[in-house]
Parts: sequence; C-alpha cells; structure tokens
Amino acid sequence: MSRGLITLVNPNKVHPPIAPYALDVLTTALERAGFAVEVIDLTFHRDDWQSCLDGYFATRSPMLVGVTVRNTDTVYAFEQRPFIGEHREIIAEIRRLTDAPIIGGGIGFSTMPFALVDYFGIDYGVKGPGEEIICDLADALVTGRPTNTVAGLIRNTPDGVIRVPPPVLTSRPRTQPLPNTGYNEARVWQVDQTGTYIRRTGTPFKVDNLEYYRRGGMAGILTKNGCAYRCSHCVEPDAKGVRFARRDAAAVVDEMQSLAAHGIFDQHTTDSEFNLAIGHSKDVLREIVRRKHASRFSPLHQLRLWVYCQPAPFDAELAGLLAEAGCAGVNVGTDHVRPDLLRGWKTTEKGTSYYTFADTENLVRLCHANGMLTMVESLLGMPGETEQTLRECVDAFMALDATVTAFSLGLRLFPYTPMGISMAEECAGVRTLPGLQSNTATGPIVLKPLSMCDGPVEYERQFMFDERGDFRLVCYFSPELTEDAGTVTDPTGRWYRSVDLLWSLIDPADHYRVMLPTVSGSSEHDNNYADNPFLTSLTVLGYTGAFWAHWRDREAILRESRDAGIVQPVGAA
Repeated sequence: MSRGLITLVNPNKVHPPIAPYALDVLTTALERAGFAVEVIDLTFHRDDWQSCLDGYFATRSPMLVGVTVRNTDTVYAFEQRPFIGEHREIIAEIRRLTDAPIIGGGIGFSTMPFALVDYFGIDYGVKGPGEEIICDLADALVTGRPTNTVAGLIRNTPDGVIRVPPPVLTSRPRTQPLPNTGYNEARVWQVDQTGTYIRRTGTPFKVDNLEYYRRGGMAGILTKNGCAYRCSHCVEPDAKGVRFARRDAAAVVDEMQSLAAHGIFDQHTTDSEFNLAIGHSKDVLREIVRRKHASRFSPLHQLRLWVYCQPAPFDAELAGLLAEAGCAGVNVGTDHVRPDLLRGWKTTEKGTSYYTFADTENLVRLCHANGMLTMVESLLGMPGETEQTLRECVDAFMALDATVTAFSLGLRLFPYTPMGISMAEECAGVRTLPGLQSNTATGPIVLKPLSMCDGPVEYERQFMFDERGDFRLVCYFSPELTEDAGTVTDPTGRWYRSVDLLWSLIDPADHYRVMLPTVSGSSEHDNNYADNPFLTSLTVLGYTGAFWAHWRDREAILRESRDAGIVQPVGAA
C-alpha cells in the first residue's frame, strides 16, 4: 500500500527538449521508499501548461510537490536569458491548485538555493543530489516528524530561509567557509551509489525517455556525482559536492542497457567530467564491453555513447575502452592554450594545474585514431585575456583539426564559484570591478561578500537580480581585451569588437567546423542551445546524437528544414 502520492514537476519549456533525468532518479528512490510518484512534464506543454496543471490537480491531492530547476538561465554571456521567471509563474499556479508543500531542487537550483526558495515562495529546497533528502522529507511528512530533523533540507521559516545541517560536515574549504550555506561540502551521503535508476518509456505520469529521444534529446547517464577539482568558474563542486560519489558500475550499465532495450541508443554522460576518477570510468566501460562480448543479442551493441572529458587524465587504454564500448564522440573542455591563464583557473583541490595543451593534442589524436569524433571547447575572456592571448588560443585550437572547435566569450558568474566569491570580496560592497557586465544593468555592478549580507538569500540574489528585484544576470568579460573605452566602463557594454576579432581570425573556409559567439543579426549559426533553429531542425528531421556531431553539415540541414517549412533562420521575419 502506498504511503502517499508525491508529484514531481518539470517546468523546463526550452527546446530542443532535455529529458529530466533528475525526476527518474527521484521517482526511483521514492518508489523504493514506498511512495506513489507521478510526473507532470511541461516540456511538451509549452502553450497549454496551465490547463495541464489544472486538469491534473483537479483529480489529485499529493502530499508533496517537487519542482526541478535544471538551469536558472542560458548561462550564455551574450544572451543572458533567465528561465526562473517562467518557473515562478508555474509554481504560483501550483500553489493556487494545491495546499501540498513544495520542494525545489536540481543543478540550476543548487547554484543559488536560498535565494530561489525565497524567490519562488516555496517551503523547502535541496542543494545537490536530492534522492536521500526528499525521501527523508516525505517520511517526516507522513509520520508527523518535524522537518527540522531532515538533514540537509533547506526550510522556509518565519525566521528566514535556513538549512538543517547534516550530522557530519566534511571537506570544508580551506578558506572562505561561507557558513550555513552548505558551501563546498562532500555530498556523497546524498547519493544512492548502489541502486539502478529506473528509466521508463510510455508510462503515464512518468518521464517518457523514448519520446524525448524521438524529439532529439539524448538520454543522460550518471556514472558518478560531484567533483573533487576546483576550477575557478565551475558551479559543480559546490552544487554537486566536492567528493566523487561513484555509482556501482553494474548498476550504471543496467540502466544503459535498459535504455538501449527501449531503442534509446544515443546516451550522454552527465558526470561533471567522465574521465576524472579515471579508474572508475574504465570500470564502467569494461562492464559495457563485458556484456557486449557475453551476448551478441545485447542491445548495448547499438549503443552510441557521448562523453564530457577534461584533457587529462586520458590515456590509450581509456580511448580503446571508449571505442570498444561504443563511444561516438568526446567533448573536451580545454578552455585555453596559455598555461599562465589556466594556472589558478583549472585546478585540482590543492590549487595545482592538472593538464597542458599537449594533453588536449594527445586526446584528439587518440580519439581520431580510435574512430571517435571530437569537440574541443575554449573559454575566452577569462581574467588576464588579451587580444594576443586570444589570437594564440585560436591558432592553437584550429591546428588541432578536431571535428568541431567551439569558441565562447565571456563568463556567467555564480555565487559559490571561486571566481564569484573572490569578485564579491574585491567589490566589498563599495566598488565595481572592470569587466563586470550585465545586459540589463542600470548602474555599476557592486557585489557584496556574504559577510556583508544579511544572509545567503541576499548574497545569492545579487548575482541574478538588481536592487529593485529586476533581472540582472552578472557576467564577466576580460577588460584587457581590445574594446572601446566606453564599452569597458559601461556595465551594459557589449564586447562586440572581440566577437568581430574572433570571426576575422577564422578562415571562412573553416567556418563549417567552428562554433563562434554571435550577436543579433551577425550569423544564422547561433550556437546557443535554447530554442536554437538549427537544433530544432535536427530534432524535427530525426537526427540523433550530440548536436555538434552534425555541425559540419548545418547549412545543408538548415536548407532542408527551410525547404520543409520547419524553421526560419535566426533574425528572419
């Protein structure tokens, strides 16, 4: 007999659709704990989401509603499109339709959980993996146990938004403890490391993984949670945990095999980086290979695996195992070629660099030798970037001859990244810093460190909102790039000259294999994900796999889609 109904909501209306993997994880955990679970997925109800919610809650009375926030915004410095306004509208409608308490979570939510509990006006929140915490909360609600006994739970109380600390706090940061925020904790205890997450297809009120796949969304696969590295711009160590929570290799491959049996062959790792904790990565791949060898009927023979990696560690054994397991492509976040820029930027827990550009050259060479595609990504505009360092990066990256080379410009700042923390400290509530930028700023961007704020709500909000409560997404562009003086001193300045420079450095004959930042009207080949015409064309036309694998053919694909009346180019009437 069920202990009660819990409803999970996906408010993400961005297309191409991305399956809400987190809701499969939570559904699995809650069902094992004896609860009935139903999913309302609004991704496929962009226009009729209100009637969808109305119809559901007219016949359901859940004891708890969970809402996942995958992204707070596009995290694209030139677009700066927030999503949480739409999410709050959806949550307000849920509030109108049910008296059940609401809990928020997800990777985007975890970047600023206190501010979002406050902004959404919800009862609870989770920072990091949610399966253990939501099960404990559900048990507390059904048994009448006080919710302040639920370890790790963020609670909206009359005294403010506060967090129940876990029994033991480990892996506190060496500096900047940021008390009461859950900053930089190990979250291994929040992860089910042994069980297999159940992935469904065609089951009413569950995530429909095959429908997502048919519409172009690959299935996500988590082999481990968290990240033990400390890259300056990255939210994941804080949001997911600073220690690797390795899942059982057999449980991971059970999940992959189940998806393949449903006809979902393109699967993408959702680890922070697949090759970190490389021994575990190899164990997962060996288990895939073992099952393929054990049966010629295994659906894993049709698996096309896509992985995120860092340049190192990556050796010949890993490349061979990836190829044998069915890996189709490797996306590597190299970021830059200059060691002086990478030093202190891409680091281990101890603050040391862990790769050189030679490691990227080795990775691309090994992948191509083993028949795997590669996408190499740069991150331009970091502190210290100049026109000269940008030119050096472009030259070196283009010489790699990766399948696709991507250049991004500018960084979105978040409250608990090392860069976000340090810039708030430097501003000290009294000054702005060169390079701080927002498209909607109405004055200088002046951040305050947590020690100067009333608490984590105020501290986190300033990275998303201005003093009036209007959206003001804080970004950073290196002020040492060659821009007009007025651009650098204007908080709304746009680094257009640097975009033009990037385009000028690429031979037009190589444009087919390069992703470049764009500004409105500059190109039909916008490489932002959200509601992108090229990507939506791919999904309607039936292409599968990582979108970048089709990038070289984008002109033909866009032409095919326009001929079919599917999309218009960016900027078209």
